[in-house]
Amino acid sequence: MPNKIEESLISIDDRMSRLMPILPLFGLSMGFFLPGLFINFISWIPVFMAFITFTGAMRLRIVEFGAVIRNPVPILVFFVFVRIFMPLFAMLASSIIFSGEPNTITGFVLIYSAPTAVTGFIWVSLFRGDKALCLSLILLDTILSPLVIPGTVSLLRGTEVTINAGGIMVSLVYMVLIPTIVGVTLNETSRGKVPARLFPYFNPLSKTAMILIVASNASLTMPSIRFNDTKVWTLIAMSIFILAMGILLSRIVCFFLRIGFDKSVAITIPSGQRNTTVAITIAIGFFPEAVALPGLISILFQQIVTGLLGNLLFRKGTA
Repeated sequence: MPNKIEESLISIDDRMSRLMPILPLFGLSMGFFLPGLFINFISWIPVFMAFITFTGAMRLRIVEFGAVIRNPVPILVFFVFVRIFMPLFAMLASSIIFSGEPNTITGFVLIYSAPTAVTGFIWVSLFRGDKALCLSLILLDTILSPLVIPGTVSLLRGTEVTINAGGIMVSLVYMVLIPTIVGVTLNETSRGKVPARLFPYFNPLSKTAMILIVASNASLTMPSIRFNDTKVWTLIAMSIFILAMGILLSRIVCFFLRIGFDKSVAITIPSGQRNTTVAITIAIGFFPEAVALPGLISILFQQIVTGLLGNLLFRKGTA
């Protein structure tokens, strides 16, 4: 039986779960109004992401990963949509509005060439999606990113890109692979007993970690964005549009292919989300400054749009 502290934490987590679609907006506001405070958490973002992955992985068993491998159709659907359709869609959509601004178009292509975001896992968990499939997609997509990012940008924009493959792989191991192995092992060896004791404490903390990620990114990017510039508002609208269409269209594809609810959630959420930190880092390191602006804006609204659309599309799957 849970003690009084655990009962209080469970109650807090339930309230946070109901408020998750708007909590990222709270994080955005904190980063905007208190940038000097939350800029200090930037270096902790990989730790927060690893913690989110670990908390979710403690719910998984090895047999669930085996089931993912035995049914490769959802994986194929995800990669065709995310690696072929979405970069093309991002290029075409941004080309219509920013036809005379090649750097801005390249920025959007770069975002949707980046691997899917680790933070998508917490949304998939919240909306009762297939967590094993989601982690597998994040893992595979990030492993392929050193090849996919330069290949996609070069093909669509005719630009040569050099990728720090070693740095990306180390980040992957730290944020996804190790937390997944430790979490699943802990669940298997304790037969679920240890995770059951930790969940009352870790569940609200993992949601808090995502809020801190949003606030930290906001504190970093806000000084670079001039809200009195009409182009910034056009970029905001385009960023929200492409992200929303990625989520909505992937949901429609899953519906017509008759992919089950839990797998549909695991495909749909990562289809829209991107590791914009990777995209911004590459943009700053290898492109003109204007290429980074779409990424700086997208990182602010990604969690908000995902939460609101996920709540709309998958409300029946929530607790």
